[in-house]
Amino acid sequence: MSFARVRALVVIGGLVVFALVFVIVAMVRDSQGGEATATTCPDGWALADVQLREAKDVRLNVYNATDTSGLATNIADDLSNRNFQIEEAANDPEGRRIDDVAVLRYGPEAVGSAHLMRAYFLDQARTEYDPAREDDIVDVVIGNAFRQLATTTEVNQSLAALGKPVLPPQTCAAPED
Repeated sequence: MSFARVRALVVIGGLVVFALVFVIVAMVRDSQGGEATATTCPDGWALADVQLREAKDVRLNVYNATDTSGLATNIADDLSNRNFQIEEAANDPEGRRIDDVAVLRYGPEAVGSAHLMRAYFLDQARTEYDPAREDDIVDVVIGNAFRQLATTTEVNQSLAALGKPVLPPQTCAAPED
């Protein structure tokens, strides 16, 4: 082997070692943090479950806030046929009439589930986040502007447009299952 070839191999070997040391030092000294976790969550902030769920894992209360009788039961049946777990179908317990398409009421345990439900209403449902709520149920309150649930294709397109679930104010992402 010629001297030039040996010298080239030594230079390339030195560069590889230098690059390897540089990468290791950069990774060890990295001070960037990811999203807030349970260990870094400020006191008083809730841990929000932002994991997007499948329909079979989403629990719903369906409430009617219109003058149309039986609407909650009809929508609950439709959602049940789409594999959602229906806990209750009744008139809105708050007794209000809503002019919106729908209102989604949820707490920290149902952020991902509420995000999925937004897609079923093509992101036209108003959301009401309650940080004190402790269950994983989404209340779907049907309003006067409601016409129909989205088709499977429309839901998939809406989910793509919505992107990932967003953390509500004063919450931290809960560790994923």
